[in-house]
Order: sequence, then C-alpha cells, then structure tokens
Amino acid sequence: MASDSVPAAIPEELLMARDNIDRIDRELISLLGERFALTHEVGLLKADKNLNALDSSRESEKLAELRALSERHGLDPELISELFGRIMEEVVKNHKLLRE
Repeated sequence: MASDSVPAAIPEELLMARDNIDRIDRELISLLGERFALTHEVGLLKADKNLNALDSSRESEKLAELRALSERHGLDPELISELFGRIMEEVVKNHKLLRE
C-alpha cells in the first residue's frame, strides 16, 4: 500500500507536456502584451481624433470571427467569446482613460 506522504514518480511524458504548456503560456502572455501595446496606439489615435472608445460593430465582427475560428480549431466558442470579450472590455476601459 502506497503512503500518502510519498509522492508518486511523475512520468517523463507528463513533465514534457507541462513544460510545453508552460512555454505556450509564456508565449500567450507575450502576444497579449503585444496586443495591448497595439491597442494602446489605437487608443491614442482615437483620443487624438476624438473617436469613441467603443466601436461596437468592430467588436461584434471580431467576436464572430473569433467564434468561427475557435470552432475550426475545436475550441469552445463560448469560452473564446468570454475570453476575448473580457480583453476587449479592458481595451475600451484603457481607451476611455486615454481620452480623460
């Protein structure tokens, strides 16, 4: 009978999968940083041109595109909509701050 205090050996395949997940997570964060840098530039342009922080038609089109893309990749479109919806909310919030 195995003791609860002695951890089982972690299979090498699991460790390799975790390493790959960690690498992808770092890449996602890096890409998200790039995305926010670009949306900051957009926010500055919108503020300079006195444009609305929210472009609801662009947001709707983008979410529909991302939902379709997620389906082609076998991802849950609701998850992707929630994730990108939250990202877009943050962008709009940042754009509003830039206008102030």
